[in-house]
Amino acid sequence: MYVPMAIAAHQRDEPDGAAGAPAASAPGALEVAGFLGSERSRVVDASVAALRRSGARHYRAADPAEVRGRLERLYDEITAAATDRDLGGIVRWARQLAEARFSAGYDLSEIQVAFNAVEEAIWARVFSELPPERLATALGLVSTILGAAKDALAREYVSLATHARAPSLDLSSLFAGSGGS
Repeated sequence: MYVPMAIAAHQRDEPDGAAGAPAASAPGALEVAGFLGSERSRVVDASVAALRRSGARHYRAADPAEVRGRLERLYDEITAAATDRDLGGIVRWARQLAEARFSAGYDLSEIQVAFNAVEEAIWARVFSELPPERLATALGLVSTILGAAKDALAREYVSLATHARAPSLDLSSLFAGSGGS
């Protein structure tokens, strides 16, 4: 799956016949992908700290090295999608992750907290380190990748949840006192 870029529309204005070049050759996108690669340890460190503060039950109970490894994998999937300009890998991985975490009893919100921790750490590095002329490219690229991954994750998780047998809910306590008294 090809990653569309907001900057692609501007390629028509590039000199030296770059208008026909694939979007993957856009210098700004390559620079952002390289930047993501160089920021791995800082982003993962910040993500680990944020996830620890979140109090997400399963991540709090997991071995810290395992949690770090999971966040590194997420970050590596994001970086690979940015480098390759291909969403296929991260979308497949997000679906597999949803299935694994659903089977392990994780709530969807816990998984989303982990994704959000990585996303917030990426934005902190992007806005503090990239020059202003690269921000639009970074925003377009990272938002597209994370949006596709989060969408695939949520769709798969909800699909699994709707096919699982849920216990019957007793909602009578919600309506106590509504008998006109």
